[in-house]
Amino acid sequence: MSKRFLTVGSLLRNEELLKYKREIEGREDITYPFYDDLPGYKECEDKSVAEIVEKELDHGLVQVTDGEYSKSLWHLDFVWGLDGCERFINKTGYFFREKDSDEKFETRKDIGIKITGKISGKNHVFIDHFKRLKDLVDGRAEVKQCIPSPSHIYGELTNFGFVEESSYYKSEEDFIKDLIQAYKEFLNDYKNAGGEIIQFDDCLWEQFAKENKENQYDNNQTDLDKDLALAQKYIDINNELIDYGHEHGLTVYTHNCRGNYSSRNFSDGTYESIADLFFKNLKYDRFYLEWDDERAGSVKALEAFNNRDNVEIVLGFLSSKTNTLDDEKRAINLLEEASKIIDKDRLYLSHQCGFASCDCGNELTEEEQWAKIDQGHRIAEEFWGE
Repeated sequence: MSKRFLTVGSLLRNEELLKYKREIEGREDITYPFYDDLPGYKECEDKSVAEIVEKELDHGLVQVTDGEYSKSLWHLDFVWGLDGCERFINKTGYFFREKDSDEKFETRKDIGIKITGKISGKNHVFIDHFKRLKDLVDGRAEVKQCIPSPSHIYGELTNFGFVEESSYYKSEEDFIKDLIQAYKEFLNDYKNAGGEIIQFDDCLWEQFAKENKENQYDNNQTDLDKDLALAQKYIDINNELIDYGHEHGLTVYTHNCRGNYSSRNFSDGTYESIADLFFKNLKYDRFYLEWDDERAGSVKALEAFNNRDNVEIVLGFLSSKTNTLDDEKRAINLLEEASKIIDKDRLYLSHQCGFASCDCGNELTEEEQWAKIDQGHRIAEEFWGE
């Protein structure tokens, strides 16, 4: 097994757990984290997390998560767990791109966020989830916690009008101030619980890519100057929290992709279009990037990291969306190309995203998932010799 092969975080849920997850998706009369409303759910989740941790270790993963089994969606559970925020079932879900057609694919609809008061990150249930994971791993591997980046939550809640509809926040700037403070409160608790690695999943960069024709987060931007101002706001929000994490001894990763839901994607946009903004200016220690198909463009975008010698890059040359093994020759060729730009000691290999960013997961079986993970180890061993 290779220490150079990594996973983004999420893994397919088992059928026993999915029975509870499917019920959660359609109910508005329950309160996050739903344990009190669904008898047996907490026990099932505990058992399922313990099982997935052992499978991760058995398959040689040097960094593990709880498979994100404690989440319903990759980002919104974190918001549901903030004081001052409530979940509701929206009129529509997100609209992803249907495979092999121009039709839209609508996701689950429990994506609404009602802001009911001052938001706070204290006593978040994710801390209990992390403690459970840390105890289960018991020093056998590194442990990381994945949460949405603060700028992604700012961007999504403002673009969908959830902040504007709030009766509590009278200005966007007041919301940003409290959002940043809520993240600081969470990071304090995370550090005190023994956390060392935090991953900010940060997935709105492509709204600024010139090739992106599917931008559903346009924030009514109409000119380049406004776009650049918004991008800089995203960067500034994230960097304040990255700096705060560093001050408290945390290593801060990021993951970026263009959408991953039921093997569908959300948008286009090459990294070359946005590298000078996000690669150069965001202060993350490690970037998990998506390069499983042509939408990402050339790996020459990695040149933006040339003067950032302490940054590591995880190359998502493999696909979590497909149920077949990946083209190993393609992956090796791209690794060779990337290593001509960035020293190979700073590079890692992964799939472009998790296998189940949301409960429904991508369209493959658990057996196919583990076969793809084992293949990732083989490719990494061939390229790095370790």
